[in-house]
Formats: sequence, structure tokens, C-alpha cells
Amino acid sequence: MLLKKNIPISYVFGKVKYEVSFVLIYATLIGTWDKYFHVINISIPLSVPMILGTVLSLLLAFKSNQAYDRWWEARIIWGAIVNDSRTLTRQLLNFIADPYVSVNVKDFQDRFTYRQIAWCYSLGQSLRNESPIEGLPKYLTPGELEFVSKHDNVPNALLQLHARDLKRLLEDGQINKYQQVEIDGTLTRLCDAMGKCERIKNTVFPVTYGLYIHFSLFIFILLLPFALLETFGILQIPMVAIIAASFFLIEKMAIHLQDPFENRATDTPVTAISRTIERNLMQMINDYQIPDKINSTDFYVL
Repeated sequence: MLLKKNIPISYVFGKVKYEVSFVLIYATLIGTWDKYFHVINISIPLSVPMILGTVLSLLLAFKSNQAYDRWWEARIIWGAIVNDSRTLTRQLLNFIADPYVSVNVKDFQDRFTYRQIAWCYSLGQSLRNESPIEGLPKYLTPGELEFVSKHDNVPNALLQLHARDLKRLLEDGQINKYQQVEIDGTLTRLCDAMGKCERIKNTVFPVTYGLYIHFSLFIFILLLPFALLETFGILQIPMVAIIAASFFLIEKMAIHLQDPFENRATDTPVTAISRTIERNLMQMINDYQIPDKINSTDFYVL
């Protein structure tokens, strides 16, 4: 996620450097041939690219809005994951008998909490097409790690382990049926959040829509120099480049926001959020050997 820092110009214009380079070369050729060789006698009324530019602006505005909705939904979902992870640990700590009466109860609560931390990291890594079990051995027992390694969906397997332990608590009389229902409701919300993230990840933004906008944008850029030649002459070169860069930047912004789990600077910061969850949960179980916050020295945080 981009932070409230000075974003380097190289990052901003690096996203459109090839498109703008093409436009500069194209506009320079048109301007040079018209000024020195007079071989171009094509004149297009300025109203033609203006109308096309207006239509493109509306289409890009709609695409940007829809892309931002996807990004914001992903951020809302991970905000809910933070809340439900805290709730799950709080329920576990307060519904079960006093952990200091029984060492086994304390060990059980710690193991359950560490597994929830593992779930958060695993979900974020799987959404970014990274190994979902990387870094998990320090949070899971060997038996749990072996169990989840056999599953394609590791976060779902971790929730299954949660559910098994919850059933065992009920059978052992550590919690009553009402408490079991409450904790299971929290697990259900976590499962819903996982499914919503997977829906955003696996639902491709309509390819034809983006392709048509990109095609129309290039037609607009191709026509623009001919409309500006008569009025601005050779000065149409920087004007065309500036106008084209504006449109291309808006298009790139929408493309990046529409996929919030691609391990890019504009991503939903799932790793940083997971670290926050880890710190909170470890403090709740009185384990103060907590990792440091992720304080990025760059202009974004993942």
C-alpha cells in the first residue's frame, strides 16, 4: 500500500515510460515531417479528438471507480480479519477455565493462538501466489505442519484444525454449547473473509472492457497530433505527450488497483496487517517476545 510519503517520480512515470516514449516518437515524426518536408496535409478538427477524449474520460472514470471498489473491499475484509482474530483469541482465553490452573490449558490456548497467526500469514501468502507454508514452522507443531502440507488450501486446513480443537473442548467439558456456538461463529466469519479474498483474487476484471479502452486510447493519441498541428505546430509534441501521459497514468492506476493481491506497491498490505495481528495476539497470551512492527523505509508497505 502506498504511504503518505513523497512517491518518486521514477515510480509514477516508470509505469508509462514505454507508452509515453512511443507517443513522443510518433508526435515528433508527425511534427518534423510537417515542418520540414510538408508531406503531411491531413487536418482533423480539434472537436474530433475532444469528443473521443470525453468518452475516454467517462470510461476511465468508471473503470477507476470499479477498480478502487475492489481494492477497498479487500482492505475492509482484512480489517475484519484483524477484528475476528482478536475476538477468537479473547473468546479462547475467557471461555475456557483459568489457564493458570492447568498447564495443559495454557499450552492449548498458546497453540491455538499461534495457529491463528499462521492462518493470517498463510492466507496473505496464498493470495499473492507465494508458498502458503513458508514461515509457518515456527507457529505450528510438526503434526499440524504435516497435516496442512497435504492440502491445496492451507488456510482452510488451518481452520479445520481450529474446528477440531473446538469440538474437543466441547467434548471435554471445557466450554458449553453456547460458547462453542460463539467461537464457531467467529471461525465462520474468518472462513467467509477467506472466501471473499479468493473471490477478488480469482475474478478477473473484464478483459474485453480494458482492451477496448486501451484500443480507443491509442486511436485518440494517433489522431491528436493532426488536430493540434494547425494551431500549435511543432509545439504539439510536448502537448500530446502530456495529454497522453495523463490518460495512460489513469489507466495504469485502475489496472493496479483492480488486483489488490499481486505483491505490488499498490497492494492491500496483508503482510503488515498480519504482523499487527501477530503482535496483538502474542500480547494477549502474555508472550512479549513479539516481533517489531513493519516500518517501511520506502514509500509503500506490503
